[in-house]
Amino acid sequence: MADRVTVIGWDGTPLTEAARSALAAATLVAGAAHHLALPEVPARAEQVRLGSVHLAARRIAAHRGTAVVLADGDPGFFGVVRALRAPEHGLEVEVVPAVSLVATAFARAGMPWDDAEIVVAHRRTLRRAVNICRAHTKVAVLTSPGAGPAELGLLLGDIHRTFVICEELGTDREQVTVVTSDRAADHSWRDPNIVLVVGGTAAQSPDGGWRAGRDLTRNRRGWALPGAGSHGPDGSAGHEGEGQRLRACQLALLGPRPGDLVWDIGCGSGALAVDAALFGAAVIAVDADRAACERTAEAARRDGVQLQTVHGSAPHVLEALPEPDVVRIGGGGPAVVSAVADRRPARLVTHASTRDAAELIGRDLTAHGYRVSCSLLQSVELSTDTWSERERTVVFLLSGELPDRAP
Repeated sequence: MADRVTVIGWDGTPLTEAARSALAAATLVAGAAHHLALPEVPARAEQVRLGSVHLAARRIAAHRGTAVVLADGDPGFFGVVRALRAPEHGLEVEVVPAVSLVATAFARAGMPWDDAEIVVAHRRTLRRAVNICRAHTKVAVLTSPGAGPAELGLLLGDIHRTFVICEELGTDREQVTVVTSDRAADHSWRDPNIVLVVGGTAAQSPDGGWRAGRDLTRNRRGWALPGAGSHGPDGSAGHEGEGQRLRACQLALLGPRPGDLVWDIGCGSGALAVDAALFGAAVIAVDADRAACERTAEAARRDGVQLQTVHGSAPHVLEALPEPDVVRIGGGGPAVVSAVADRRPARLVTHASTRDAAELIGRDLTAHGYRVSCSLLQSVELSTDTWSERERTVVFLLSGELPDRAP
């Protein structure tokens, strides 16, 4: 095992005295090509090009001497420190930090970033990173080859954002470019780069809120609550799928979370779509009624979230939508349920008015490979003035979970 391991962050500014001292004593130095070219790297030291951090960690663990690892920005922030401290390597490290790439990128853009979401995009996480960009108005994306500005722009599709693309920060090749998301694929971008994704309609707190990231504190506590957003313009409760108790059960079964894309088919008033967005998920709300789409957009504005509305009839309108993680089907019947199951979301929920309809949907979902559950929900609303029955609702709640995509 190396006698001593020091991780040095580098942001393009002159190295600190502590960093220079660690390098002067190093017998092994690991880093990218531009790190190894620094004049402070001793010629006598073994040099390791930092590709796979885990391979480099094994090499460092086997080294007898003093090792230094150079990394861009703050190495403890989505950086190499986590990998080096993995139990299998048995390394104890000292860290000399620098300004993080995220802080530097926002400084170049002249923007505050205490209200920003921060994600890492690899090929395996790119879609989830894009969903964060759909759901939030300010996101910093730490990219990687194959999951860069062009891929982000292509997957965002019709969701228009402004990209601030910062290439090779801290080097003499540093460049900052501002483009719209639909033009990002027209260029070739140098690695490493970081993308600030900005835009959308959700309201921002003028003082930045009280915690880092988007402040999801609502004006009211709870979720699946009644209110103006869950009723039609005539004061009615909307279609059958709008029931408050049914909506609460549907949300609990779906479990929308940041990085998910939720389809809400038959969005009605938009109450469920807004709740899903408040949980941090990206949401596409679909309805054949243009007025329902308008009500949903207004509900989103009122609660300070952003979501996409799509006017059209399912299942045909679903063909052009990006792949969902979870789906609520509020209307359309077995044909829509079958079309959604063909797209293989991890979870879906729907409801039926009769047992025969529930059995038909359940058999179809089972044939698609879903684990199916069904419950008969009866809700009785009482008037607390007279304690008499005001409204009774009976509905079959069905859910499907795809085992190969769980959780």
